[in-house]
Amino acid sequence: MAIHPYFIIIPTGLVLGIATGFLMHRSDFCVAGMFRDVFIFRSFHKLVPLLVLLTLSMVLFESARVVGLLPIFPFPMLGSPSLANLIGGFLFGIGMSLAGGCVVGVLYKMGAGSIIGLTAFSGIILGSALYAEIHPLWSGFIRETTLFKGRITLPELLELQPWIVALITVIPCLLILYRLHKKGIFRESQGPEGYIAPYKTALLLAVVGLISYLFVGMPLGITTTYAKIAGFIEQNLIPEHFDNLAFFKVVSLRYEHPLTGVVLSGGPMPAFDAITAIQAPIIIGIITGSFLSALSLKEFRVYYKQPLRQYVSALIGGCIVGLASRLTPACNVWHIFGGLPIFALQSILFVAGLLPGVWVGSRLLLRFVFR
Repeated sequence: MAIHPYFIIIPTGLVLGIATGFLMHRSDFCVAGMFRDVFIFRSFHKLVPLLVLLTLSMVLFESARVVGLLPIFPFPMLGSPSLANLIGGFLFGIGMSLAGGCVVGVLYKMGAGSIIGLTAFSGIILGSALYAEIHPLWSGFIRETTLFKGRITLPELLELQPWIVALITVIPCLLILYRLHKKGIFRESQGPEGYIAPYKTALLLAVVGLISYLFVGMPLGITTTYAKIAGFIEQNLIPEHFDNLAFFKVVSLRYEHPLTGVVLSGGPMPAFDAITAIQAPIIIGIITGSFLSALSLKEFRVYYKQPLRQYVSALIGGCIVGLASRLTPACNVWHIFGGLPIFALQSILFVAGLLPGVWVGSRLLLRFVFR
């Protein structure tokens, strides 16, 4: 009797989610903070672990593809790029700066007891609900602004083998990392009990991404489940309005599970489907992993004594993040941890928009929040 793919996908997502939440909490691996520090403190130090993660992910993904371990390449839910990726990335950068975390960052902070994180989480759900109101209009915009139709990755666009582009990119990255190593940037420093150096977390997260790709068929991603939660709330509070929203009827995922050959599908509809099986265990796992990390260090506590303006910033920022994650679509983890290592054109445009967005968000933080 063949095993159902959900018996592989759900435990894999839960284990990987727990590992991700635990690692991120122990190293305070916050992607929003990494980019924000560049514009607020003129510090590139926190971006080094991100370079480590990207470089190793490129090597792992391309090596797995070359030896035939990745029958799905590029992975599902990627398509041809459009201006939506650029605009969505820009808004996402603003939102995650104001929220104090991205869609994953707010989860591990929630797990450690942050009410600010919970506020941002609520904002992301609200933003996802707002997108449902403009989905037909935005879908038309995506169709009209699609670039390089039929081309998903940079190697496809350049008509080159993926390993060539990976090699051209990985070599200079390794040289940069070697020079940083010679300068002692990876030298261990004394930290608090249980602290994990961010570059070690980066190495392990690259492995997490590969395991997800091998067993699930794609790297980590969670944002469609935020939309499912929003849909569930609307379905129960305003059912007549919910029934008229085309967004919740979309099937955004349809693919053949690489290990079982079973065709799976799903979308933002608040029902149990492939999206739920893939993403919900990761979300639960990240919160659980962070909670277990904080509990084992005796650091778990519910902390809420922040100024009101920080709560307002977290809610507004979360709302922008939720909206942007649907406009793009997807989030920084999906595009940076998964899309960039395979040179997805959507991800390249997303990051191109993300950087100026973080700059704008940082200016707003300094002007209105951290005065």
